[in-house]
Amino acid sequence: MLSLAVKYHPITATPFQNDISYHELPPCDTLKPYIRCFWGSDAALPVQNESNGIVIPDTCMDIIFSVNYTQNNCGSFFCTLDEHSYRTNSTPDTDLVSTFAIRFYAWTAILFSEQDFMGRKNSHFSSEEFFSQIKRELEPMLFDLPSLKEKAAAAEIFLLKKLNTDRINSDLMNAVDLMLKTDSRAKISDISLHTALSQRQLERIFNFNIGMSPKAFSSLLRYQLLWQDMIFSPSFNILDAVEKYGYTDQAHLLKDFKSRHLMTPKEAVAYALNSR
Repeated sequence: MLSLAVKYHPITATPFQNDISYHELPPCDTLKPYIRCFWGSDAALPVQNESNGIVIPDTCMDIIFSVNYTQNNCGSFFCTLDEHSYRTNSTPDTDLVSTFAIRFYAWTAILFSEQDFMGRKNSHFSSEEFFSQIKRELEPMLFDLPSLKEKAAAAEIFLLKKLNTDRINSDLMNAVDLMLKTDSRAKISDISLHTALSQRQLERIFNFNIGMSPKAFSSLLRYQLLWQDMIFSPSFNILDAVEKYGYTDQAHLLKDFKSRHLMTPKEAVAYALNSR
C-alpha cells in the first residue's frame, strides 16, 4: 500500500497553485499510504472571490466540506472517480465560506467508507451515504477550527479511527502496481495472469473497490501519468510519449488527452503554469 503512494502522485490541472483559495497539506506518516492530501482554503472567502477553474480526472476521490460562517452551517459531499474534466463556476455570493477536503487515492477510499463503490463513478453524493460518522462527528467541529492545518489535524484523528485495513484487497493492489510498472500499458489479460484471477473476478474487484472496470481505470491512469510527464519532464516529447504509453499514433494521444482534459497539451501546460 505504501509503495503505491511512493510511486504515484496524482496531480490536478493546476499542480503549482498554492494561494489563499487553494492549498494542499500532506497527511501524517501513518496516513500517507491512504490519503493523497488535505486541501482547501486557509481563510473564509466570499464565494465570488473563489477561483473558477477546471477539475480534471486525478484518479482520486474526495470528501469536500463547505463551511459557511455567514449562515452558520456546513455541508459536505463525496466525489467518486471522474473520467472527464469539468469546469467550475462559483455563483456570486457575499457569504464567507471556507473549503476543506480529504483526497483519497482511488484504491483507498473503500478503507474508510461504510459502503462499496459498485457503479459509483462520475458522481457526487451526500457524504453521509458513505462516511456518516465522519460527517456526523467531524463536520460540526470545523466551525471552531479556522486554519486548514487545524482542520486537517482533526480529520486525521477521525480517519485513523475509521481506517479498516481488513478491507485492503491484495489482488487490487497487485493489479494497480502492475499498471504503474508498465505505464498502464499492461493488457487486462496480462493483469489477470499476474494476479491469477479471471477477468471476470478482476471486474468485480475493481467495481466493488473503485467503482469502475480495470480497463477504464487503466485508461484513466494512463492519462494521469501522461499529464504528469507533460508538466514535470523537461525533456517531454510527444512522439516519445506515444510509444511510452502505447498510443496508436500522435493523433490518438492528442484526441484522448483533449477528451479527458478539455484542452490540448499546449493549452493545458500553459494553464497550469499561469496558476503559479
